Amino acid sequence: MTPSYWQQASADLAQDDLVLAGLVERFAGSALVSRGDPFVTLLRSIVGQQISVKAADSVWTRLTAALPEPTPAGVLSHEPQTLRACGLSVRKAEYVLDLARHFANGQMHVAYWSVMSDAEIIAELTSVRGIGVWTAEMFLIFNQLRPDVFPLDDIGLQKAVAVHYCQGERPGRRLLAEHGERWRPWRSVATWYLWRSLDPVPVEY
Repeated sequence: MTPSYWQQASADLAQDDLVLAGLVERFAGSALVSRGDPFVTLLRSIVGQQISVKAADSVWTRLTAALPEPTPAGVLSHEPQTLRACGLSVRKAEYVLDLARHFANGQMHVAYWSVMSDAEIIAELTSVRGIGVWTAEMFLIFNQLRPDVFPLDDIGLQKAVAVHYCQGERPGRRLLAEHGERWRPWRSVATWYLWRSLDPVPVEY
């Protein structure tokens, strides 16, 4: 699913920023796409933490083979040893089970996310062990398709802003936040285009 706001956001950003105008033209026809199921998206994010994409894909393949239905109930029906056998560390197995419990116990108010603020959803997500602010922000951008998320701790965003706006010098958090103000209310979209400038292959999360 592509965001309904994408064309408007791209046009607004291109009108006010020469760098983004070039990127919007360069990547015309490509857009942010949601991967769908929130639980599966977060499960994959935990699986992929601090390992290579290849290793994460391998663990994910084994995990989905052991759990034909990667649902909260499906995860909770297995012992930690089963998760470990799929390639998860002790800590990641704990994180996965904690995530499943949060969903199963109703601590994740998925039905209300559409009317909750970004900050409220981030607070809910970061109550799960193993999910930090950056992971929550990526979830808001790539799963919930929130239009105005600006992940200050994202290395790719920092690097892209350095390359295009700061003569190659990496901006600090405060400077980056100030710089991002020019892209409201479309900071997620600006971030996506800046990521593309470093890697033309669209990110999936």
